[in-house]
Amino acid sequence: VQLQASGGGLVQAGGSLRLSCVVSGGTYDILDMAWYRQAPGKQRELVATITRSGGTDYANSVKDRFTISRENRKKTVSLQMDSLKPEDTAVYYCSAVVKVLTGDQLHEFDAWGQGTLVTVSS
Repeated sequence: VQLQASGGGLVQAGGSLRLSCVVSGGTYDILDMAWYRQAPGKQRELVATITRSGGTDYANSVKDRFTISRENRKKTVSLQMDSLKPEDTAVYYCSAVVKVLTGDQLHEFDAWGQGTLVTVSS
């Protein structure tokens, strides 16, 4: 199972970016999906989560500016980022709780993408 994130780049403050992440490989099911970020010199933090049924939750710092969405059939999760601020500069990672079927056993684990850099200039 692999997660491939894309869409990062350089944007001016107040601008927008859309991150996308696709899950590849033989998954039996994909449960919660999420975006995290890690700014230079800081710990990784949770940005937004979305359940399989579409329930969402956001960090206070991005609420009302970012929107997480997913397409279960395409195995994708996206993060629409509007009104970007310099403090949003970070490497953004997508993650997913996935189930895989091996033989007759289901295994559940967290899978991570490689990260995509978002830089917001002032």
